[in-house]
Amino acid sequence: MEAVDRVNEQHVSSKQIPPQMSLGSWIITLIILAIPLVNFIMLFIWAFDVTSERRNFARANLIIIGVVLALWIFLIILMLLLGMSSGIFSNFSYVHLF
Repeated sequence: MEAVDRVNEQHVSSKQIPPQMSLGSWIITLIILAIPLVNFIMLFIWAFDVTSERRNFARANLIIIGVVLALWIFLIILMLLLGMSSGIFSNFSYVHLF
C-alpha cells in the first residue's frame, strides 16, 4: 500500500500546476478590456501567447465576439432583404421628403 501512495505522490508532484492570477491581475485585465481598440489588440496578444495566464480567457472572449458579430451581420442582411422584398424602397423618392 505504501508503494501505491508513493507513486500517487510522485504523480501529483510531477504535474505542473500553472500559476493562478491574483485578484489585482484580474482587475487590471478587466480595466484593459474596457479601453476601446486596446481590448481587441490585447485579446489577440493574450490568445496567441503560449505562456499567458489569460490565454483561455482571451480565446473564449474572441469566440464570443465572433459569434455575436456573425449573428449581427446575419440579422442586418436579413432585415435588408426583407425590407427590399416588401417593396418599401420601390416607391421611395426624395421629392416626397420636401
